[in-house]
Amino acid sequence: MTKTETLQQIRTNGLIAVLRGPSPELTIKMVDALVAGGVRGIEVTLSTPDAYAVTAEVAAAYKGKIVLGMGTLTEVPDVEKAVKAGAQFLVSPVCEPTLVKAMVASGLVTMAGALTPTEVLATWRMGADVVKLFPGSLVGPSYIKSLHGPFPLIPLMPTGGVSAENVAQWFKAGAVAVGAGGDLCPTALARSGQFDKITEIARNFVAAVEAARKG
Repeated sequence: MTKTETLQQIRTNGLIAVLRGPSPELTIKMVDALVAGGVRGIEVTLSTPDAYAVTAEVAAAYKGKIVLGMGTLTEVPDVEKAVKAGAQFLVSPVCEPTLVKAMVASGLVTMAGALTPTEVLATWRMGADVVKLFPGSLVGPSYIKSLHGPFPLIPLMPTGGVSAENVAQWFKAGAVAVGAGGDLCPTALARSGQFDKITEIARNFVAAVEAARKG
């Protein structure tokens, strides 16, 4: 899948599950449960134990079936490791120039974090394909609408504070996609082995996203 195709698929899916798994084994099962529920965008964060190995395993198991990325990149060496693990997109919570430039140079879809108008514009000018609005819980959906006043062409994706109950508000405000963590795949359910429950939550979340996009 080319970079353009990956970016288009992210836009089409509209939803990325942000995983901070408690262990490699449970993280793999979380992915399985999410995919069973219809989630087609997965981000394995570096806070997950053995994140690169987990990503490589997921990449092999779901090649061509999902769009897979690695998140919480904070150091330049993280970029090359993520690429080797099979990531199709890269995500950072920050817009540190050296890191973002390395992410862009990888040739993969790049999502870098920003919050203020100055950071949003700076991140876009660094070459990010999507600006990750983080933490979205601090500002709410109306903030995206406000940012699109001066920056109508910058794709914004909130992460943090996104739930099935408010996802329609985020899309109505102009989000290109949303990133969801604990509300979509609670770690507590994984630890207790309730993967059927995770699948159910995922199915409802995907339905909410699809309804929001149609509305």
